[in-house]
Amino acid sequence: MSRHLRRVIAAILIPFTAAVVVGLVVLWPGGVPPHNRSGVGFDRQTQQATVTTVVAVDCTSVNASGGPPNGNAPTGGGSAPQRPDGTCKKATVRVDTGKDKGRTFTEIVQPDQSRQLHEGEKVVVAYEPSAPKELQYSVTDVDRKFPMALLAGIFAVAVVVVGRMRGVMALVALAVSFLVLSLFILPAILQGANPLLVAVVGSSAIMLIALYMCHGLSARTSVAVLGTLISLSLIGVLGSEFIDWAALTGNTDDNTGLIHGLYPHIDMSGLLLAGVIIGSLGVLDDVTVTQTSAVWELHEANPSMGWRGLYRAGIRIGRDHIASVVNTLVLAYAGAALPLLLLFSIAQSSVVSVAGSELVAEEIVRTLVGSIGLVASVPVTTVLAAVVVSADRPGRADATPAAVAPARAGRGRRRKR
Repeated sequence: MSRHLRRVIAAILIPFTAAVVVGLVVLWPGGVPPHNRSGVGFDRQTQQATVTTVVAVDCTSVNASGGPPNGNAPTGGGSAPQRPDGTCKKATVRVDTGKDKGRTFTEIVQPDQSRQLHEGEKVVVAYEPSAPKELQYSVTDVDRKFPMALLAGIFAVAVVVVGRMRGVMALVALAVSFLVLSLFILPAILQGANPLLVAVVGSSAIMLIALYMCHGLSARTSVAVLGTLISLSLIGVLGSEFIDWAALTGNTDDNTGLIHGLYPHIDMSGLLLAGVIIGSLGVLDDVTVTQTSAVWELHEANPSMGWRGLYRAGIRIGRDHIASVVNTLVLAYAGAALPLLLLFSIAQSSVVSVAGSELVAEEIVRTLVGSIGLVASVPVTTVLAAVVVSADRPGRADATPAAVAPARAGRGRRRKR
């Protein structure tokens, strides 16, 4: 790389990195602010427990008593409809953690509930200290730590086996990303810092650490960082404008409502924009690194090719990447929101009314803004990579790969015929 170009990249990345470090220091939250438990949704005290016994009981006797003997809400979320007859289950549950370790309580499971309890099953129980003693505990979910840990282990092994040392570094970068998210981004937002500023600083730190850790300190990685930075800036501008223009509040479901109730000082629309930026970062990294690597490999295959030829060849690869990535984003949202889409279908709502509802409009804005940034990242990163990689060994500006020229000549002969 020429000395002048190296200075230009350093003049951009060094101050940017310094600004990210300063932002981390200034905005560092020092922990999640405390609050009084509301006892609603995820904001409940929970403990681990085990189902020790399950026996069949007559639902008629249970219903005649006005509900479960201990008054606990049925498992599976919400109140199950009471049946006049049939066979219910009476589960005895032992608390395994907390100050009441060893304590048992009973839970009545209706036959039409989606979640049935089984003897020996590990479960999560909610604890409400202000309730009467016999009503303080109720089963809320299944303990899934083991299958989730096993799946994570299989994933880690697969990454290391295939990626080898790069795979190990990728896992380390993933761990760092989770640390930045859990120790900086989330607590800083809860402390009242501007969600957009926190997201920009946090995602920039993740980008710098992950890219340089996985791909090394090189001109190639620096180009990917620059391409990602420019694309993230575009996503931030577009997201801010369209979230404001579409009057999206970011407060659309029970979870966001609970957050707003517990921490009313949080800017929920700013939180929505922060989510757009953080959510786009992972896919952006993939696109920019792939495009940069493609241009570098093209240069290695044909060092005589100038930056214009490299750009034309690289952008052809990028178009295929754009088509697959954009489709992936749309399908990923459709899969995650399938129950919601089914509800709209059941209600026979029109496409216009569905798209205009805030709950769906948020995801449309999130997907389209992110996709625009992804599309823009391809030409931006490709031209940066082409200029940088060809600077140390300039070729003919209009040179094309040797394999491409005969193919074009062949197409010309066929057209003449």
